[in-house]
Amino acid sequence: MFFRTVWLVLRKDLTVEVRSREIAYTTLFFAVSCVLVFAFALVKEGRPIEDGAAGILWIAIAFAGTLALGRTFERERQAETLRALLLAPADRPAIYVGKLLGIVGLLLAAALGLVPLVALLFQAPLLDHPFWLASIVTTGTLGFSAVGTLFAAMLVRARTRDVLLPVLLYPITVPVIIAGVRATAALLEPELDLAIVRFWCALLICFDVVFVTLALWTFEPLMTD
Repeated sequence: MFFRTVWLVLRKDLTVEVRSREIAYTTLFFAVSCVLVFAFALVKEGRPIEDGAAGILWIAIAFAGTLALGRTFERERQAETLRALLLAPADRPAIYVGKLLGIVGLLLAAALGLVPLVALLFQAPLLDHPFWLASIVTTGTLGFSAVGTLFAAMLVRARTRDVLLPVLLYPITVPVIIAGVRATAALLEPELDLAIVRFWCALLICFDVVFVTLALWTFEPLMTD
């Protein structure tokens, strides 16, 4: 029943997004605009700032993720869908997991477009190690989305949700973003040190486990209150 609920919530979100493509287009456009702004500011005479690609990539992912979280739950509020989900005879942690997977899928799709763009504009060999890059982006996105999904659902009825969401989200997810930046920067070194990359990936996995576990424990009481 748990996994069936997760699949139904995820399928509902994906079906709505495939039909409207509102959040996907908005998120991707915002992320690309963010990268272009930094490229014009930091790339001078064809020479990008050293080690800037890793930071720019994660700034774009974080900003795009915040926008996607806000828009996703704004749509839930307008249609009263979240209230209907909470009134349904389903496990509330399963609802959280379904929403989380939808956000993660959306951000990973945006990252597919961001990585080649950042690699091109900042002359960074991001695509030289696709397995490790995919692992870093996936684990980092999961940790960021785990906290963001919880806060976005909690603030869906607040009038100042657009202001409160980043205020609450960024201080908690800063360790995830830092770990993602350091892991990505390690991939860009002339001589790849897999020990450092594995360390940062392991740290990201630890953050994921902690954040997802705490969110599953707190989602039901927070949404009940």
